[in-house]
Amino acid sequence: MVAVVNARPPRFADALVALREVFGYGSFRGFQAEVVAHVAAGSDAVVLMPTGGGKSLCYQLPALLREGTGVVVSPLIALMQDQVDALAQVGLKTAFLNSSQSWERQQEVEREFLLGELDLLYLAPERLITGGAKELLQQGHVSLFAIDEAHCVSQWGHDFRPDYLGLAVLAELWPNVPRIALTATATAATHAEIRQQLRLEGARDFVASFDRPNICYRIEPRQAGASQLVDFIRREHPGRAGIVYALSRARTEKYAETLSQHGIPALPYHAGLDAATRRETQARFLREDGLVIVATIAFGMGIDKPDVRFVAHVDLPKSVEGYYQETGRAGRDGEPATAWMAYGLSDVMQQRGLIESSAGSLERKRLVTRQLDAMLALCETVGCRRVDLLGYFGESATPCGNCDTCLAPPQVSDGTRAAQMLLSTIVRLERERGQHFGAGQVIDILRGHSTEKTRSWRHESLTTWGLGQDFNEAAWRAVVRQLLARGELAVGPHSTLTVTGLSWEVMRGDREVPLRAEVLRRAAAASVSGRRSPTPAGAAGAVQDLPAELDDTASALFEQLRVWRGATAKAASLPAYVVFHDSTLRAIAVVRPRTRAELSGIPGIGAAKLDRYGDQIIALLESCGVPESDG
Repeated sequence: MVAVVNARPPRFADALVALREVFGYGSFRGFQAEVVAHVAAGSDAVVLMPTGGGKSLCYQLPALLREGTGVVVSPLIALMQDQVDALAQVGLKTAFLNSSQSWERQQEVEREFLLGELDLLYLAPERLITGGAKELLQQGHVSLFAIDEAHCVSQWGHDFRPDYLGLAVLAELWPNVPRIALTATATAATHAEIRQQLRLEGARDFVASFDRPNICYRIEPRQAGASQLVDFIRREHPGRAGIVYALSRARTEKYAETLSQHGIPALPYHAGLDAATRRETQARFLREDGLVIVATIAFGMGIDKPDVRFVAHVDLPKSVEGYYQETGRAGRDGEPATAWMAYGLSDVMQQRGLIESSAGSLERKRLVTRQLDAMLALCETVGCRRVDLLGYFGESATPCGNCDTCLAPPQVSDGTRAAQMLLSTIVRLERERGQHFGAGQVIDILRGHSTEKTRSWRHESLTTWGLGQDFNEAAWRAVVRQLLARGELAVGPHSTLTVTGLSWEVMRGDREVPLRAEVLRRAAAASVSGRRSPTPAGAAGAVQDLPAELDDTASALFEQLRVWRGATAKAASLPAYVVFHDSTLRAIAVVRPRTRAELSGIPGIGAAKLDRYGDQIIALLESCGVPESDG
């Protein structure tokens, strides 16, 4: 092993200078400056900040301000190369150690670390805990530990990774090295678990708003399967990148095939595909414009693609935490984006049945049930979805004006009579016949729909037969969903329906049941314009208050800049956003700088990128012959 020659000296003495020189931003965003100063001074921190809020700067900058190398613990081996490539573009010396490298390259990285040549070193938790990396780090000089995706430490969470539990050893082996844990998804319980499991009880908390104001949340009943998704993409985000989430491998394959058949470039991604295919799919998504990935939840964590314009769910997510994290992958650049979902009663029944038949402990089943209840309540709310979503994470909010229930408030009617008919049918089946059925049979009875099954079970003789003929099947299924969401109905063994304590209150008339009226509507794309985040992702820049819509000249220039960026990225085998984010290209198109000095004032253009691309951009602007901006 190579002996340590010296530790990497601090690259900068001032955080704001580093922010400007390296990343090209003129000011910090939110509490970024406080976190940077706190960690750079040698103190621990727990940072809860939404996706796109600039978490990475909270450890990247302190690593430049402290002596030694910053060690970043990330669960995403497949994305480490992209993270290292992106930092190389801004002039940072970074590397990773993982199993994808040759032995020779790993030895080279170890030498670079021991010689103090690295600003940042990325490691997976399993390598740090069991792969011998501890011994390497103890021979070098570590400036800080950044634990990314820290919610993975939660044993009751949606992304639990057992190796994260071993990271508590960092406090023992490096008691004087600051540690910063970061996540975009944490309830109060998960937050407490992060502090406990990672030995961060004395750390300072930095908790930002979980609001992503540029995302429009839309949830609608599933009516037409895959064609509903096709219509949504064609209508609102044609030719743009997006992610579609499904719960099973088979459904990812089905939906990807359907989208492709309708002229929407799409690829499936799930754990059943071989590793090489998954890597290629992920690489294509990062590097190509307009590609849609149809995936299970195995895809997406740590994806740093800023221009994902939509995230769609074709199955009901299992928890609000998972839903929030997945939808948060849209619109990281602060531009308008959509979180769209279509779900049906079958989703609820299936997931309830899986919980009931699972082999987990009673405590685990209760937790998973509560998570599903919260997700269902979010789907069926008649109020602002953003208020409910933020409330789940303990944050109060006012109606947002940028979700479907705000843009087109749902009609609410007294559903007590309908609820009583449905509940009475279930009780009569149970008490008079000793029978338990799913929603389909109960609805057939209410509608007086004679089938072989209703005849064989003699259900035509029930007193509730045909009482609900005023509602069609879709409306009755909506009633079932909403009663389940309100706890006035439950799912029993084998996905059958059963009553609860609240059911009896409804049947006695002691409890009113206001139900969301099933009015099928499709919000026009123009009405869902989205609320842009106040600043580009990462930090505020020198150019503020860019117009929401570009004029014709700026729009044409923006498209030419995108073409140049695409060709430049392809030649360097990089994702386009690593060269520049759309927000930076928009600012160039609006300001139309004539000199390198003017170009350096654009957010996202630091010293390294100015040197690398400045002359090319100025030449492009000159060749376009566009007039100087009035602004």
